[in-house]
Amino acid sequence: MNLYPFKFEPILKPVIWGGSEICKFKQITPPRDGIGESWEISGVKDHISVISNGDLAGTSLQELIMKTGSRLVGKKVYEKYGNTFPLLIKFIDARENLSIQVHPDDELAKKRHNSFGKTEMWYVINATPDAFIYSGFAKKITPDEYVERIKNDTFIETLKKHHVKPGDVFFIPAGRVHAIGAGCFIAEIQQTSDITYRIYDYNRKDADGNPRELHTELAKDAIDYTVYDSYKTEYVPSPNRPVQLVKCPYFTTNLLEMNQTLTRLYHQLDSFVIYICIEGKSTIKDNKGNTLSLHQGESLLIPADTNAVELIPSTYTKILETYVE
Repeated sequence: MNLYPFKFEPILKPVIWGGSEICKFKQITPPRDGIGESWEISGVKDHISVISNGDLAGTSLQELIMKTGSRLVGKKVYEKYGNTFPLLIKFIDARENLSIQVHPDDELAKKRHNSFGKTEMWYVINATPDAFIYSGFAKKITPDEYVERIKNDTFIETLKKHHVKPGDVFFIPAGRVHAIGAGCFIAEIQQTSDITYRIYDYNRKDADGNPRELHTELAKDAIDYTVYDSYKTEYVPSPNRPVQLVKCPYFTTNLLEMNQTLTRLYHQLDSFVIYICIEGKSTIKDNKGNTLSLHQGESLLIPADTNAVELIPSTYTKILETYVE
């Protein structure tokens, strides 16, 4: 079976807090309102991505891994994760504030849910002038004080609020309390996990008029209560060369900004590579002779048996490049 760069059918998620930007950004017609998330590449059970291009169109990502194993994902990745794809790639469009939440780490998630934990990162694509996110604590609290503040509706006062603009990056390790605020359009890269503990939801009601379920006790042991000096990732953009944004045990992510041809060599990398196109349009050529286009709003999975890729932008282009080291 010949492997080539794969595109996937987006999995669009209509939600009550969703906006109108995802379909426009991805150039999907007719546009749909109320779409909060587009799952670009997913190995989450019951939400498995399906290939949309080439000879293997219609094949699921899981089928592809089962048939090709380490050729697709890399030897070390396949040994660790088996037939589960290790990353979930999303676009998120928040018209309203999302709930404040936390995710367990691998150890706690395995113990409680037989699942991987969830470490993630956000790249802000667009933001309204008053858009913000919460990430981490602004003041020190104890686990017992956390429970008390949830009861008396003062928990939000303890959080670090960040006003955001396009290009901002936040790394959200498992255990860090966080929330996406209204007006944020974000690319999210995360571990393959759907385990979320909802901590606070602004006292909103569900469709039946009932308060939304909170996971106060589950979250109590999952939260990292440390107050850190900084929560935002600082980087210096550098056109036509990779700029590292995040490096952690679960993924490494680089920003590729280009107005001229950029060649990426992967022969020493034992992993798949994902491209998430944030802006512009490029022609992608690999060492196997495959050529295809990648435009704003599209994501691409480069198989691990690919040795080199040439990116040829037709206009100024920004791409997030992510893989597992």
